[in-house]
Amino acid sequence: MEKTFNERWDELIGFLEERFGKMPNMESILFLVGLNEYTGRIPKIKFSKEQKQELMHVGVCAVLAHAGHYEMTFRDEEGWPHYHKVGGDQPEDLLSQEQLLKENLLLYFGF
Repeated sequence: MEKTFNERWDELIGFLEERFGKMPNMESILFLVGLNEYTGRIPKIKFSKEQKQELMHVGVCAVLAHAGHYEMTFRDEEGWPHYHKVGGDQPEDLLSQEQLLKENLLLYFGF
C-alpha cells in the first residue's frame, strides 16, 4: 500500500528530528538544503544573517528545480550556486506555495 503525502512528510520530519535533535520547521529545512547545495556538508563556519537568508533562498531554488521552476546556471568564485527561473508558474497563495515546497522537499530527500 502506497503511503499518503502526510505519512511521507511525517517520516521526513521524523528523520530530520532524529538526525539533528530537534523538530525542524520549513525555514530550517530550507536552510539545510541550501547548506547542502552550497557546501555539500555541514561547515564549521558561522554565517551572517544575510548569508543564512541567502542559504534559505538557495534551498528554495534547489528544491523547486525538481519541479522545473529553476535551473542552476553557475557557481560564483565563492562557491555560491546561482539559479534562474526557467518555467512553471508558482502559486500565489501561501498554502499552495508551502504545499509545492513540501512536495518537492520529499523528492529532494527521497521520501
